[in-house]
Amino acid sequence: MPTDTSLNAAYTERSARPAMLRGWRRRCPNCGNGSMFKGFLKVRDDCAVCGQELHHHRADDGPAYITILVVGHLMAPLLHMTFTHFDEPDPLIVASVFSVLCVASCLYLLPRIKGGLVGLQWAKRMHGFKDH
Repeated sequence: MPTDTSLNAAYTERSARPAMLRGWRRRCPNCGNGSMFKGFLKVRDDCAVCGQELHHHRADDGPAYITILVVGHLMAPLLHMTFTHFDEPDPLIVASVFSVLCVASCLYLLPRIKGGLVGLQWAKRMHGFKDH
């Protein structure tokens, strides 16, 4: 039977904040050097630098939901300010500008939020990350 010291050595505390910041930068949550993604949103099976297995993540729809939530909360006040500060803005221009802003914001935030979520899962030893 394993002793308390061997259990503590095997399951040392992982700090969530640095792991999430590394994930935000789209880097490995363990070493911070290797790239986490091999495509726009496809997480690598393991880190090329430190060998940390990354295929255990279960990000699923969480990053998309959080991205929509953040972008919606950023764009709604901007849209409100546009209609209150400018006298009768052209609806076609407003729709065009805000469509581009929303798409660009989502494309920027989605891989970063997914990286942060994978980093959080790694730090909290969620799913298969607890054994490694």
